[in-house]
Amino acid sequence: MAERKRKTKRAPETIDAAAPQATVEPTEVIEQPAAEAAAPGGKPRRWRWPVAGAVVVLAALVGVFAVQAARSGGDDAAAAEAEAEKAEDAPIPVEVADVRQDAVASYISATANLVPENEIKVLAEWEGRLARLLVEEGQWVRKGQVLAELAQGDAPMAVEKARVRLENARVAHGRTSTLADEGLMSPQDLEKAAMELGVAKQELAEAAWRIEKARVLSPFAGQVTRRSAQPGQDVRLGDELFVVSQLEPLVARIYLAEKDVLGLTEDRPVRIALKADETISFRGRIHQISPVVDPATGTVKVTVQAIRPPAAVRPGAFVRVDVVKEERPEALLVPKLALVRELQKTYVFVADEQVARKREVALGLEEGAVVQALSGVAAGEQVIVAGQGALEDGAAIKLPAVQVAQVPAKQ
Repeated sequence: MAERKRKTKRAPETIDAAAPQATVEPTEVIEQPAAEAAAPGGKPRRWRWPVAGAVVVLAALVGVFAVQAARSGGDDAAAAEAEAEKAEDAPIPVEVADVRQDAVASYISATANLVPENEIKVLAEWEGRLARLLVEEGQWVRKGQVLAELAQGDAPMAVEKARVRLENARVAHGRTSTLADEGLMSPQDLEKAAMELGVAKQELAEAAWRIEKARVLSPFAGQVTRRSAQPGQDVRLGDELFVVSQLEPLVARIYLAEKDVLGLTEDRPVRIALKADETISFRGRIHQISPVVDPATGTVKVTVQAIRPPAAVRPGAFVRVDVVKEERPEALLVPKLALVRELQKTYVFVADEQVARKREVALGLEEGAVVQALSGVAAGEQVIVAGQGALEDGAAIKLPAVQVAQVPAKQ
């Protein structure tokens, strides 16, 4: 039997309108000869039609899910965009401080140790063993008070011998003088007796001086700030035994560049602060300005005297000395925290009710945590000191319920 081929067309299956339309190509069915259409057992092959239908249904489901996912993603993006716009429109929390009018000054600063103006090292003026130690560190002493005593050794015996020789020389000189008046002694004998009397006096004075030098005396009234001597120590000539200081006044010797000294005068006020605790500060004045410039360093020594320092200030304390160079009594002061620097310009944000206004400012003298504003702000206005990093001109701001920020005090 001759082979016959018959072509048939199937219409596309109906799919939900909400799902993407999947195009189903016409299926060409070729009728096989009876010999090929039957399996070896004689049964026809009918499994191809159910498989094709399952593929079409699966493609339709995938399309439905894709559409739903696209719609869900679009909704999420729109919600996120709406939230971002809402966040941009929300006011930014900030802190503000008042612009105030006060005096401001510029300083020349240097560091030094605060030391007594009068301080003496007491040295040994004789050799011997330290027999007695009569004072300790921190003790107040008067001028001429005995601080220590060296062992005198045979010095007292030398004094007695010198005293006896002096007495003999005095008797001999008197007898010679009487005989010379009677013409029984020559003038040469009288001169010799007078010379021996003078030598005896000198020997007694030397013996007494040795005993005096065995006693260590305070050169002036003050306080013993250091004791180097130890009981029983063998002392040599020139050894340091004590340091005695007059704690009033205390001075700091600073060294300034020659250009900074120009215009400075004695008695100009200065400010002194402890480096260990800069909250402890006190007044001072320029006591002396050296008339020469150190050629090695190009600096000038300036001696500053402290005025009534607090009790917490000890001699030798490390301090910062601020010399007033220029002072302006009525300046507009803003905190340095409020400054926003952009390239070569400086700005502040001023709180205008609930809106931030960006203004350019010109700066003057700086002192501590504040700076002088020459233009851009007025006294009584409030500048933003926290939160201004994210601000733009005209941005909405939110002020705290209780405003605590103030212009920092000058340090």
